Amino acid sequence: MVAEVNQKLDQVLPASGLQYSARMPRSWSLSAKLGAIGGALLLMAFASIGLTLWVTWQLEGGAAAVNEAGRMRMQTWRLAQTLARADAQQIAGLVSQFDQSVSVLRSGDPARPLFVPHDDESQQAFAAVQRDWEVLKTGWSSLPGPAADLSAQQADAFVARIDTFVSAIEHHLSRLTAVLNAVQFMMVALTIGSAIALLYSAYLFIFNPLSRLQAGLARVEAGDLAARVDPGANDEFGALAAGFNRMAETLQGLYQNLESKVQEKTERLEAQRARLAALYESAALVARADTLDALAQGIAKQVRQVARADASAVRWSDEANRRYLLLASDCLPQVMIDEEQCIPTGECLCGQPQGGAMTRVIPIQPERPASRLGHCAREGFETMVSVPVRLHERMVGEINLFYREAKQLTDDDRALLETIASHLAGAIEGLRAAALQRETAVAEERSFIARELHDSIAQSLAFLKIQLVLLRSDIKSGEAARIDKTLGELDAGVHESLSDVRELLVHFRTRTNREDIAPALKTTLQKFEHQTGLATHLDIEGEGMPLPADVQVQVLHVVQEALSNVRKHARARAVWVEVQQTPQWRVEVRDDGCGFDTDCAGPDETHVGLRIMRERAQNIGATVEVASVPGSGTCVVLKLPERLGVAA
Repeated sequence: MVAEVNQKLDQVLPASGLQYSARMPRSWSLSAKLGAIGGALLLMAFASIGLTLWVTWQLEGGAAAVNEAGRMRMQTWRLAQTLARADAQQIAGLVSQFDQSVSVLRSGDPARPLFVPHDDESQQAFAAVQRDWEVLKTGWSSLPGPAADLSAQQADAFVARIDTFVSAIEHHLSRLTAVLNAVQFMMVALTIGSAIALLYSAYLFIFNPLSRLQAGLARVEAGDLAARVDPGANDEFGALAAGFNRMAETLQGLYQNLESKVQEKTERLEAQRARLAALYESAALVARADTLDALAQGIAKQVRQVARADASAVRWSDEANRRYLLLASDCLPQVMIDEEQCIPTGECLCGQPQGGAMTRVIPIQPERPASRLGHCAREGFETMVSVPVRLHERMVGEINLFYREAKQLTDDDRALLETIASHLAGAIEGLRAAALQRETAVAEERSFIARELHDSIAQSLAFLKIQLVLLRSDIKSGEAARIDKTLGELDAGVHESLSDVRELLVHFRTRTNREDIAPALKTTLQKFEHQTGLATHLDIEGEGMPLPADVQVQVLHVVQEALSNVRKHARARAVWVEVQQTPQWRVEVRDDGCGFDTDCAGPDETHVGLRIMRERAQNIGATVEVASVPGSGTCVVLKLPERLGVAA
């Protein structure tokens, strides 16, 4: 009755969207229920089959007993007919056969099967047959036997007793046949009932829960996320219905919160986009800023806009982190700009000491000892954010943000400000490196000018100095020819110096010679012989690739510097210049002068010349080796790298 009520409720309530929980508690699983039903039906089938087999056994045993009783009738008539012939041996055999039939009926034969039914009527009729047989056997076994008429009457009476026995058995068998028919009818009814029970069980435990799940799915597909399915029994379909309800509840929650989550995600993406845009802008600002003031002013304006602050300031710290200098500000009151141009470290809320410096949100309190300067409070600021600008664990400066209200920083805002501060630190270091590079370039340019002056004008002036000494000596000696010659040398030296100065002013570079190095070396040695009167020897070995113009100029300058040192200090009689072109260029300048001690360092002109030669060689990737022994001359060797570019 409860199942029918639940079934009707299942059909009515899902259409109206209502739920109910009036089911009786059931704790069996679906497999247990189906197993119990199947087991009950199986037991009923076994019972009916067993009953049928038992009735059939009884019928077979009774039928065999009837047959044996019929045989006993036949034996009775034969025995009665044999009495008339008075054949004792045959009579004894027939009596023995009859006894065997009685014995078989009394004990039964399970193999046939054969047994007298156990009902009272059959047992009493059989007992009467046995009594009558014992009486009849006694009379018929003695000789002479009864007369033929009497034996016939006795046989009729005994056969009638056997017929009564047979009737009793047949009556019992008819009852068993009725029972067998009833059992067979019950089996047919059981089969039909089992089919109905299985169908109803399938509907109750499988199809009905499945239809509820399908109805719930249809409602969810139609957009009704509030649909729920009654779990019903605590079985597999109940667990499935509970899982469906949890899924529908989760979907309903997700759908209800979807808009808010999308809005939240959109806001987060927008915030991330804004932070990325701020980082790109700061990187672009750092890239295009060419001065520290422009860099600081741009960062101050940008960081105020990014952090939505009321004012901002960018401060620079000295190397020892003793003070902070205001580089730039944005929307900062003028009184604070004037009074906080330079703040000692730790004297105010701004200007953190290097030890333990970190991004901080500092409430501005006028009574706070650390804010004794008091400018922020007087200008109406309530919160100050301090962001240290670090470079390799060194405080480079600080970014200050001022708010006229309470302010808290999120982790993303903190990371953004620290990233901008790192960009600022890198840009400051870049500007410093650029300044050092420019200073280095100026120093290199000055060194280049010094080398050019040394290699051109200085040598010419040194030659003029020597010629002046010779001129004084010629004037004292009064030799007009020598005086004219010396004046000519002086005149040529002055013109060469003027030419060198003019080329330095116009081209700011050493004269280049487009001819091969061999003619250039010959010209240089001829000029050296003319100026000094010393004998020169040039030896060129091998055939190599011509040197590039810039390399050739540096090689000639090194040779000229070596010859200049020979002229000034060697007091030599001859100079040898040997050039080897393969496998690598090697230029050797050797003299037979006084030599010097290479281990003795000093700031004299000789060592200056050696330093200039090494600098020129380094510019073209070459090396200069100097070997000298006092009293045995000097040898300067220039070795060029094995691979050089081809001359244009």
